[in-house]
Amino acid sequence: MDTKVSFLYLSEPDMIKAGVKNMDQCIDTMEKMLITLKKGDYVMAGTNHNSHGAQVMFPDDPKFPGMPKNADDRRFMAMPAYLGGHTQMAGMKWYGSNVENKKKGLPRSILMMMLNDKDTGLPLAMMSANLVSSYRTGAIPGVGAKYLAKKDASTVAIVGPGVMGKTSLKAFTCACPNLKNVRVKGRGKRSMDSFLAFVKEECPTIENVVVCDTVEEAVTGSDIICMTTTAAVKEKDFPYINKAWVKKGALICMPSAARFDDDFLINDCKLVVDNYKLYEAWAEEFPYPSYELVQIIGSKFTDLMHEGKISRDDIIDLADVIAGDVKGRENDDEIIVYSVGGMPVEDIAWGNVVYQNALKEHIGIELPLWDKPDMA
Repeated sequence: MDTKVSFLYLSEPDMIKAGVKNMDQCIDTMEKMLITLKKGDYVMAGTNHNSHGAQVMFPDDPKFPGMPKNADDRRFMAMPAYLGGHTQMAGMKWYGSNVENKKKGLPRSILMMMLNDKDTGLPLAMMSANLVSSYRTGAIPGVGAKYLAKKDASTVAIVGPGVMGKTSLKAFTCACPNLKNVRVKGRGKRSMDSFLAFVKEECPTIENVVVCDTVEEAVTGSDIICMTTTAAVKEKDFPYINKAWVKKGALICMPSAARFDDDFLINDCKLVVDNYKLYEAWAEEFPYPSYELVQIIGSKFTDLMHEGKISRDDIIDLADVIAGDVKGRENDDEIIVYSVGGMPVEDIAWGNVVYQNALKEHIGIELPLWDKPDMA
């Protein structure tokens, strides 16, 4: 038997060459992935097979020298998954996150991903995953906008001009051909300047960009509202959106957290999630109330269910809308809140597409694991 094993290493420049920033293809990949999830042909972590992953969070007051102290986005996380369908791949994204990285010119989170043969477990590729994660995170809002936004949507609000804000906007421009105007609210000059440069370079169909001083100014009059800001630790400090600011027919897209009045969510909005089972898993892992800990609006939905204020039937899976089993937008006055949780199957789906592109184009470096395993 030939037991020699090697795997492909793909740096970030390699990933770019292999098409990781192709948003149209990424949106298509995410849509197919959601249908695969609807069929049940996947496994994520945990006994429920739907866990977001395993997370290491540090204590507020470490007792040992050198142990990091808890802070916003201070964690390590492993996100393993298997995805069937057209993908047939297992793997895991692994990252460390620290807001203080920005002071060093580094991304908040630094990500790597391994793809593995689903049967033997052999490594197939080790890849830089920051762009995989960034683009799949933006593409899921893009799929949502394709099915849930008004057809004539022309104005989008981006609250949080960071990486998620950039890739979400890129996806919206791919999914909504009439989108011409951006209203953006940020907190720092550096991130805002970077966002404006991104819009100019990557979003040529955008004609007008307005930098807003408040969330209210950004939200008011927007057809799509996208929350991509880093949220505070406590729900009471999350960015607040008053229903009086929200235009009739708006799609409120939520890769990040915000605070709404309960009656607005219960009585005035249609509630949609990317994968309901993900939020069931979070509700098990982070017992009620979970929204403050998870900081994804779908967990607010399950909190409202726990309180008896809404039922399971009030929460719609986007895949059911894509498949035509459930109606998405029913009229141009309907306000829809769409929860984007982020799942490791998304990373596997998009990472695999880029890996296959790299194989075809002979991109990357082949690294040896062994000629013969020493203790087989």
